[in-house]
Amino acid sequence: MKAKEKPINDFGKDSIPVLVLKISLPFMFAQFVNVLYSIVDRIFIGNIQGTGTTALAGAGVCAPIITLLSSFATLIGIGGSVIFSIRLGANDRRHAKTILADSFSMLLLFSAFLTVFFLLIKQQLLHWFGASTATFPYADTYLTIYTLGTFFALLSMGMNYFITAQGFPGLGMMTTLIGAVINTLLDPIFIFLFHMGIAGAALATVIAQFCSCLFVLMTLKSKKMPIPLSLCKPEWHLSLRIIQMGLSPFLILATDSIIIIALNAVLQHFGGPKDGDTLITCATIVQSYMLLITSPMLGLTGGSQPLISYNYGASRPDRIRKTVFYVLLLCILFTSFMFLVSRALPLYFVKIFTDNPEHIELSVWGIRVFTLMIIPLSFQYVLVDALTALSLTRLSLCLSLFRKINYFAATCIFPILMTPKAAFYAEPWADGIAAVCSSAAFYHIYKRYLKGSGNLSQMHRRKKRQTSA
Repeated sequence: MKAKEKPINDFGKDSIPVLVLKISLPFMFAQFVNVLYSIVDRIFIGNIQGTGTTALAGAGVCAPIITLLSSFATLIGIGGSVIFSIRLGANDRRHAKTILADSFSMLLLFSAFLTVFFLLIKQQLLHWFGASTATFPYADTYLTIYTLGTFFALLSMGMNYFITAQGFPGLGMMTTLIGAVINTLLDPIFIFLFHMGIAGAALATVIAQFCSCLFVLMTLKSKKMPIPLSLCKPEWHLSLRIIQMGLSPFLILATDSIIIIALNAVLQHFGGPKDGDTLITCATIVQSYMLLITSPMLGLTGGSQPLISYNYGASRPDRIRKTVFYVLLLCILFTSFMFLVSRALPLYFVKIFTDNPEHIELSVWGIRVFTLMIIPLSFQYVLVDALTALSLTRLSLCLSLFRKINYFAATCIFPILMTPKAAFYAEPWADGIAAVCSSAAFYHIYKRYLKGSGNLSQMHRRKKRQTSA
C-alpha cells in the first residue's frame, strides 16, 4: 500500500513561531477572504440603481440568520477538529478517522434539517428581526436562495477545519479563496448584466459555496491526506462529545446573531418610520467593517487551535504556552493597526456602499465607536479559543456568554437612557469588560496547569471525571 503523504507541518516538533505563522496566517487570510462573501454582496447590492439603499437594509436583516446557519458549521467543524487534533497528538489514528467520519455525517444531517426548517419559518423570522414593509421583499428573496445552498455552506466551512488540522493550512486557505473569487466575479454579472438584483447576489454566493464544498471534499478524499474522509452512521456518544467541544464557538456565533437581531429591532423601534431603516442600513455597513477585524482574528485564533490541541494530547505545556503567546502578539499587532485605520480611513470604506451624505456621516461615526476597544478584544478572542482547544469548554463558554449578555443588555438599555444610536456603544462596553474577565480566568489556568513543566495529566484526569459525570 502506498504511504500517505506526510503533512507539511509537524505540530509536535517544528518551531512554534514558525508554525504559528504557517498555520494561523493562512487561516487568517482565509477568514479575511471569506468575509468578502458578505461584504462584496453588500457593496454590489448597495449600488443597485434606485433600490440599493433599501435592498442593503434587507440584506442587513438577513445577516443574523445567515450567521446563525454558519454557526452550525462551526459547532461540528471546531468541535470535531479539536478532538481530532488531540487524537493525532496522541498518535491515535484509528479514533481520529472515526471522529472525521462522524463529523462529516453530522454535517450532512444538520444541513438537511436546517434547510427545511429555515425555509418553513423564514418569513416569521424576517418580521421578528426588523424587516419593514419596504425591506421585506428584498430580505425574503435573498434569504430563500441562500438557504437553499445551506448544504454547500455547512460542508465547505465545517470540513475545512479538518484540512488545517492535518497540517495543510494552504489547502484550507484555498477553500475560501476559491469561493470568494467566484463570488466576486459572478456578483456583477448576475446583479447588473442579468438584472437579477439582490437575487443575483444570493445566487452568486450559493454557486461560490458549491465550488468551495467540492474542493474541500475532493481534498479530504485525496491520497495526500494522512486521515482520509469516509462516511459512517453517527455514534451517539462521540457526536455528543463533538457538540460539547464545539458549543462555545457555536454560541459565540449564534449569540452574535441574537445581538444583531436585537440591534436591528432596537434601531427599528426607537428610530421609528422616519429613521429606522436609515439606522439599520448604517449598522449593516458598520458590521461589514467589523467583519474585516473579527474574521481575521478568528482566523488567527482558530488556526492555532489544532496546534494547541495536538500538544495538549502530546502533554507539551511548553509548546502550548509559546503558541498562545505568539498568537496573542499577532492579534494585538493586527488590532492596533486596524484601530489606527478606523480612526483615519473609515470614510473611504463607507463610500463603497453608499453616496448618501446622511448615511456616510452616521456610518463613519459608528465605525469609530464600534472599534474603541478592539485592542483589548484580542485577549478575549485568543484566550477563549485557547481554553476551547484545551478542552476547557465550560469555562470558555461561560466567558463567551458573559460578553454576549453584557452586549445584549447594553444594546437594549443604552437607547432607552440616551438616543437610538447609543446602541452602537454596546460593542466597546462589552469588549472591554470581557477582555479583563478572560485574562483573569486564563491566568488561573496558566498558573495551575501550564506554568513551568505544567500539569496536563491533572487536567486530563479532571476532564475525564467531568465527562463521566
